Amino acid sequence: MEDLKDLLEQLKNEENILQFKRFTNESAYQLGTKLVAQAIAKSLPLAIDICRGEQQLFHYALPGTSKDNDEWIKRKNRVVNRFLHSSYYMAIHYNILNTTIQEKSFLDPSEYAAFGGAFPIIIQNVGVVGTITVSGLPHKQDHDFVVEVIKEFLES
Repeated sequence: MEDLKDLLEQLKNEENILQFKRFTNESAYQLGTKLVAQAIAKSLPLAIDICRGEQQLFHYALPGTSKDNDEWIKRKNRVVNRFLHSSYYMAIHYNILNTTIQEKSFLDPSEYAAFGGAFPIIIQNVGVVGTITVSGLPHKQDHDFVVEVIKEFLES
């Protein structure tokens, strides 16, 4: 249990660090193409999505993905937009509570998925304004991929 609490703290720290000064349509395009390039370089079958609020700014599906990945993205995004944390953070949160998002928050599993891969777009001194999401790998790997590329993007 302590390991999960440490992981939850680490995930919260990622959200505190990985924040944007601003996020425009051009930012979405640049980050989206960076995500695609990294996925291609690593031969990852990912669907990639970036939204500001309800507006989809970027979407790309690499070979090996399907409509199912798009549905996973929608479900993960709803988790971020509702709880203002990454979908992986919420997965670990519910795991610590020994329950699920469906049992604890009475949310329809066909609409909400607390699995890794959706990360909040957080603007400094503003808050969560959108989501950066991938689907196609096991959920921890989805999360790790998104975080890795966001870190690189913010450092460039």
